[in-house]
This record gives sequence, C-alpha cells and structure tokens, in this order.
Amino acid sequence: MDKIERDAPTAWRLTLMLADSAQAVQGKLYVLGGGWTHTGPQPTPFAIAAIVNVPWAETNRRHMLKLQLVTSDGKPFLVPTPAGEQPLEIKAEFEVGRPPGITPGTPLAMPFAVNLGPLMLTPGRYEWRCSINDASNEDWKLPFEFRAAMPPFQISQ
Repeated sequence: MDKIERDAPTAWRLTLMLADSAQAVQGKLYVLGGGWTHTGPQPTPFAIAAIVNVPWAETNRRHMLKLQLVTSDGKPFLVPTPAGEQPLEIKAEFEVGRPPGITPGTPLAMPFAVNLGPLMLTPGRYEWRCSINDASNEDWKLPFEFRAAMPPFQISQ
C-alpha cells in the first residue's frame, strides 16, 4: 500500500432516497418522483435510489451491500416466500474500479437503484437500513410512513 492509499479518506458515504422509480446507467442516477417520505394508502411500486461514495482504499475490492426493511419497532418486515416468511432483504456484491487518469485518493461514486413492486404494508412507520460489509451508520437509514385510508367524507344534517 502506497502513502496515498494510507492517507486517503476511509469513510464510506451513502446517500439514499425513496422514489417512484429510478435507474443507474453508466455512472449516472436517474430518479423519477424522488424524495418522498410518506406513501399510501394504496400499495404502489417504488424505488430506492442511492449513491455510494467508495473510499479510494476500498476500490478494486469486492464488497457486500445489504438493504433491510424494518418496522417501527426495529423488527424485520416479513414477506411470504416458498420457504415460509422471511425478512425482506436485498443483497448485492459490488466492486468499483479506479478509472485511468483519476487523481489518487479520490473517492469514487457508485450509483445504484432498486425498483420494487407494491408491498402489503400496514399503516405505520418503516425504515430501510443499509449496511456495507456488515457495517452500518446512523445516516444509512431511510425512514418512511405508510398512511391509512382516510374515512369517507360525510355531511351531517
């Protein structure tokens, strides 16, 4: 390891956003209807849009990213599977290479997007939690609320 690698920032940075849909294409993140924190009462498809800033010293290495949906009490949100109910987790391995000519020590951005179908949520607060290589950070949480249906409007006489 050369001096630049030893002195390079080692902190991972992660930016997360909920959106109606998202795509990561050729190093760019395309987001439609991004930045919401409340949804419902009807289940609708949605996306998680993110940018991972990979520290220089962590480039050219394999990493594991995990997103997990939890309920307001911090318990995993369970979904039906052929093997029974399982926590809703999304896992992805990634590796970011150093492009030619980049200044040594520069962190590299890796955009990613996960599009999901409607989830059968009950009204309440939820949170997507992200970890990289089983390490997490308080800033790597993405809370949102699923609203209940409003009662029909009634005119009293």
